[in-house]
Amino acid sequence: MDLTALTERLGQYVWGSPMVVLLLGTGIFLTIRLKVVQLRHFKHGLELISGKYDDPSEEGDITHFQALSAALSATIGTGNIVGVATAIASGGPGALFWMWITGFLGMVNKFASAALGLKYRVIHEDGSASGGPMYYLEKGLGQRWLGLLFALFTMVASLGIGCMVQSNSVADALHDTFGVPPAVTGIVMASLVALVVFGGIRRIGRVASRLTPGMCLLYMLGAIVILLHRTARLPQVFALIFQGAFRGTAAKGGFLGVTVRETIRYGVARGLFSNEAGLGSASIAHSAAKTSEPVREGLVAMLGPFVDTIVVCTLTGLVILTTGAWTEVGENGTALIGAPLSNRAFELGLPRVGSYLVTCGLALFAFSTVLSWPYYGDRSAEYLFGRGAITPYRVVHVLLLMVGAVTELRAVWNISDIMNGFMAFPNLIGILGLSGVLARELAKYFASDAPRRVGPARGESSSETGER
Repeated sequence: MDLTALTERLGQYVWGSPMVVLLLGTGIFLTIRLKVVQLRHFKHGLELISGKYDDPSEEGDITHFQALSAALSATIGTGNIVGVATAIASGGPGALFWMWITGFLGMVNKFASAALGLKYRVIHEDGSASGGPMYYLEKGLGQRWLGLLFALFTMVASLGIGCMVQSNSVADALHDTFGVPPAVTGIVMASLVALVVFGGIRRIGRVASRLTPGMCLLYMLGAIVILLHRTARLPQVFALIFQGAFRGTAAKGGFLGVTVRETIRYGVARGLFSNEAGLGSASIAHSAAKTSEPVREGLVAMLGPFVDTIVVCTLTGLVILTTGAWTEVGENGTALIGAPLSNRAFELGLPRVGSYLVTCGLALFAFSTVLSWPYYGDRSAEYLFGRGAITPYRVVHVLLLMVGAVTELRAVWNISDIMNGFMAFPNLIGILGLSGVLARELAKYFASDAPRRVGPARGESSSETGER
C-alpha cells in the first residue's frame, strides 16, 4: 500500500463515527452546561465586534474584530465551496440541515476554546501574547504533555492544510480558469504571504480585517443575486432539506439517493471540516485580543461558526439546490461533486460570470487561510522549541507555499486531515475538563458591570502600528 492510500485509510478512521460523536457530544454537553450561550448572548457578541468595547490600553495585540477576522480567514476556505458541494452530492439536500446543527454546536465549542485560551495566555516582556489549547492544557488542566502533543499536531497541520494544500488549490483554480502557470502562482503567493506573516499577528489582523469581510461579501452577493432570481423555488428546496434530513433522499437525475445515516454523516463531517470548531486552532488567534475578559473573546469567537457554516455554507448549498445542479450528470456520466458541482451551480445562476466567481472565491478563501495558519504554526513552534523557533518556522512556511503550488499533494492533504483530527482530541479533553471554569467565568462576567462597561476609545491605538 502506498503512502497516499495508507494516509487516506488512516484519515477515514480518525474522522470516523467516534470523532463525530465526540465533537457533537462535546457541543451538546457544553450547550447544556453553559445554558445555550449561543442564543442567550449572541447579541452581545455582535456588540463586541462593533468596537465600542475595545480598550487600546489592554494587554494583547489586536482588536476583537481583528481577532475574529484572523480566525475566520483560517476557517473560511475550500470547505465553504467544495465541502458543501461534496456534502450535498454525497448526502443529499438533507446534509445541509446537519451542517446547520454542526454549526450551532460548533459555536459553543469555539466559545469554550477561545475563552480558555485568553484566560490562560502568556504575555511576554515585549507585550505580545501567546495562547491557545497548549496553554490551558498545561496551566488549567495541569497536563503539559497534552499541550505538547497539541502544539506538535498543529505545527505539522499548519504546513499542510494551512500552507501547501492551499497554494495547490489556488494554483489549480487559476491554471484551469485563466491559464496561469502554477509556478508563477506559487512565487506570487509566497511573496505576498511573506509580506504579511513576517509582521506577526498585528499585521495579519490588519490585513485579515480588510480581506476577510470583502471576500465574504463578494461571494455572498453573487449567491444572493442568484437566489433572488429563484425565490419561487426556495419553499420546495427547504422542504427537500428538512425531508432529506430525516428520511434520506431518493434517486433523482444524476443523484443516486442516500439513507438518513449517509445524510447525517456527510453533513456533519463537511460542517466540521468547514468551521474547524473543536480543533482549538482559532483559540490561538483569539488569545491575542486586547482584552482581559475571557468571556468577551469567547463570545466574539462563537460568531465564527455562525458566519462560516450557517451563513456562507448555507448560501452555497441553496445555490446548488435551487439551480438543480445537484441532479445533473457530468461528462463522464457520473454525478457532479466538489468544485465542479459548485462551478456548475453558479454558472447556471450567473451565466458567463458564475464560474469565475467560484474560481476567485476559491483563490481568495485559500489565500486568506495561509495568512492565519502560519500564526498558529509559529505559536506552536514557540511553545515546543522557544521564541527562537518563530522566524525559522515562518521561512519554512513561505518556502513550502512554492513547493505546494507545483506538487501533487494527495498524501499531504491526508496527513493534514489526520493532524487536524489529532488536534481535536487533546483540545476536547481540555474544554470538557475545564467546563466548570467556563461556567464560573460566564456567570461572573454577566454578574459584573463588564457587559455594560465599554472601552475608553474606538479604533487602534498608536502602539498598534508596531509589529511583532
